[in-house]
Amino acid sequence: MSAGDPMPAFSLRDQDGNPVRSDDLVGDGPVVIFFYPKDETAGCTAEACAFRDHYETFRDAGARVYGVSRDDDASHRQFRERHGLPFPLLTDPGGELAKLFGVPKTLGLLPGRSTYIFDERGVLRHHFNSQLQAVKHVQEAKKVVEELAAGHDETPAP
Repeated sequence: MSAGDPMPAFSLRDQDGNPVRSDDLVGDGPVVIFFYPKDETAGCTAEACAFRDHYETFRDAGARVYGVSRDDDASHRQFRERHGLPFPLLTDPGGELAKLFGVPKTLGLLPGRSTYIFDERGVLRHHFNSQLQAVKHVQEAKKVVEELAAGHDETPAP
């Protein structure tokens, strides 16, 4: 995916088994979707907790945050509760959404770590890939969401 692309259509379950559809995410402010490899691993926990620690910044800018991995509902529920994550975790069991978004695999095998920031119309404004810089995903997302909130986004709409 590249800046200016629309959010792909999808429907996944959250940690409580509730459906979350892409159509439901458009129209109410920016959306941050971060893909991470696995619940309870060191880098993924650091990343999720960094999003948690800066969650008010996202919320104050009118943005919603969603984490996505291949883990099942029960794993997500436990991970979310254990670390006090205030945002939903979506389960992508076969990695189909990751493929649709173009999340690169690490070493061609392992699920990747990528973050996508969409504006209120569902248009991709920025994406960031880095397996090793887990916390930088939050910094990148905050910067774009704050620019969108301030009306300083310079990415042309499609």
